[in-house]
Amino acid sequence: MTFENLNLIAPILEALKTEGYTTPTPIQAQTIPLALEGKDVLGCAQTGTGKTAAFAIPIIQLMSQDRTHHNGKRPIRSLILTPTRELAIQIAESFENYGANTNLKYEVIFGGVSQNSQVKSLRLGIDVLIATPGRLLDLISQKFVHLNQLQFFVLDEADRMLDMGFLNDVKKIIAKIPQKRQSLFFSATMPDPIVKLANTILVNPSKVEVTPVSSTANTINQAVYFVDKENKKHLLKEVLSDKNIDRALVFTRTKHGADKVVKDLVKAGIKSQAIHGNKSQNARQRALSSFKSKETRVLVATDIAARGIDIDDLTHVINYELPNIAESYVHRIGRTGRAGADGIAIAFCDAEEKAYLKDIQKLIGKPIPVLENDNFPLVNHHVEKTPQRQQRSSRGSGQRNSSRRR
Repeated sequence: MTFENLNLIAPILEALKTEGYTTPTPIQAQTIPLALEGKDVLGCAQTGTGKTAAFAIPIIQLMSQDRTHHNGKRPIRSLILTPTRELAIQIAESFENYGANTNLKYEVIFGGVSQNSQVKSLRLGIDVLIATPGRLLDLISQKFVHLNQLQFFVLDEADRMLDMGFLNDVKKIIAKIPQKRQSLFFSATMPDPIVKLANTILVNPSKVEVTPVSSTANTINQAVYFVDKENKKHLLKEVLSDKNIDRALVFTRTKHGADKVVKDLVKAGIKSQAIHGNKSQNARQRALSSFKSKETRVLVATDIAARGIDIDDLTHVINYELPNIAESYVHRIGRTGRAGADGIAIAFCDAEEKAYLKDIQKLIGKPIPVLENDNFPLVNHHVEKTPQRQQRSSRGSGQRNSSRRR
């Protein structure tokens, strides 16, 4: 199947050709026709499956074909709600790319920066608004955003909204948009609160399910080193001594841990930057741009900061610290091995993290091959702390709250 088979208009097909896209991913092939028919869609898909294009392309087409003339400035006709600033920016870039040959106008709004330029664009009038919940509610309360003429609503990364504590904000926003609209809802996982939320947003939705969260791409070669916690920094430098690794995305569990890894790598002469919630928006964008351009070799990230980061041709993901939530491992390594390309995911596991590794292997349904580590073998097999293991086994709100503070 090609994009030509999806009954797309010429301006979009030309834009896709310019971007080098010819074959839709499974979620695009299933979602685009449903959305073009005006149906609500419930999409169960993780990051990296191509879901941004799955909702952006049909919205661009439907809005371009709407011949309604509005008096005065353009009203906001489409709202895309997303949990993080980075993801909001990337979605906006996708709309600009796919809609390059249309006359639609887009704006992205998020917190952490001055609202002045965002307000200026809103005053001029836009068709599509991509927003994070907090800043959107701020601008609605200041009467800079009016959603009374909204036709299309997309909630992206719904489960991450739950993780980050944004569910109440999302509900407040939904209460402010017209009931008569087309809605598209995407989530990698479907815990009970997300199922209930979907039921309040969608009307007779068509369900699209692609690549469940428990699966990892076959193109990703996974491996794990067993290593003592204090030797992880030495092992990381040894792994990065391989000149074939031109870029690596490294994951830690905490913001403090990310900064510490960067400090060690910079001291060793390896160009590295951290990206996490304590960094300013400008600093995060500079770090991401530098990594994309290969000026920075290593980007060290926490789970929340990295959600939605889309980097072309990323070959290596390194789990410096294993996540205490097994699903996060799948999201992490999904940054590589995209669109059929090969990827390598390396994990460092100390004695205390063996319980996390066991949960990960159970989730993905296969063992992760162990790599021999002659220079820094695991010596300390004794687990001194058990509370983390006990807390991790509870899938309750306390665990999710702990991840939010990172």
